[in-house]
Amino acid sequence: MNRRLALLVLPLLLVVAGCTGGTADDDPAPRPAAAERPSPFRDCAALSTSPTAAPPATGTAAPGSGTTAPATPGGQALPELTLACFTGGAPVALRDVAGPAVINVWASWCPPCRKELPAFQRLSERATGQLQVVGVNSRDSRGGAQSIGEDYGVRFPILVDQGEALQRELKRNAIPLTLFVDADGRIRHIDATGALDDARLAELVREHLGLVVPA
Repeated sequence: MNRRLALLVLPLLLVVAGCTGGTADDDPAPRPAAAERPSPFRDCAALSTSPTAAPPATGTAAPGSGTTAPATPGGQALPELTLACFTGGAPVALRDVAGPAVINVWASWCPPCRKELPAFQRLSERATGQLQVVGVNSRDSRGGAQSIGEDYGVRFPILVDQGEALQRELKRNAIPLTLFVDADGRIRHIDATGALDDARLAELVREHLGLVVPA
C-alpha cells in the first residue's frame, strides 16, 4: 500500500518542482552591472550646437498652420547650473544648451516618467534639425537610469542632477518636469501635468516654441 501511494505522490512532486524552479543552466544569464555595460544614451558633446535646420523661435505657432504668431516677451533664463553628463566627459553648463530645446527631468523610480520617456525619444527622432531633446536624471541610481534607457530605447543625451539643484532653482518639487526652451535659451513653459504623450508634446512644442513637429 505504501509503495503504491509513493508511486502516486512522486509525479505530483515532480510537477510542482518544475513550476517553481530549475537548474542553474535553465536560468537566464544575469545582466552585467551598469558600470560594465555601454551607456544607451548619446554623449553631451553637441548640446551647445544649435539644431542645424532650426528657424529662430520667434513666437507661437498658430493652430493648424506651419507659421508662427508674433513673439511674446519675457521668458525665464535657464538657471546657472553645471551638470555632469551621464556618459562622462566635460560637465555641461545648462545655459550652454542650445535651443530650441525640450528638457525633461525624470527618474527611473517615477512611473509617469517611465510612461512618457518613449514619447520623448520619438520626439527627438521626429524633430531632428528643429530642436534638441535633453534628459535630466534626478535623484536616481546610475543602474536604474541605465536600465530604463536600455529597456525603453532612450537614446538622447542625459545630464545628471542627483542633488535636485535644477528643481530647487525652478521652485518645483514634483517630477516629471518638462522645460520648453526657445532659441535664446529662455524657458517659455514648464509642464508638470504628468505623463505626456506624442500628441500633447507636439502641441506644447507648437504652442510654446513655434515649431511644427512632423507626425
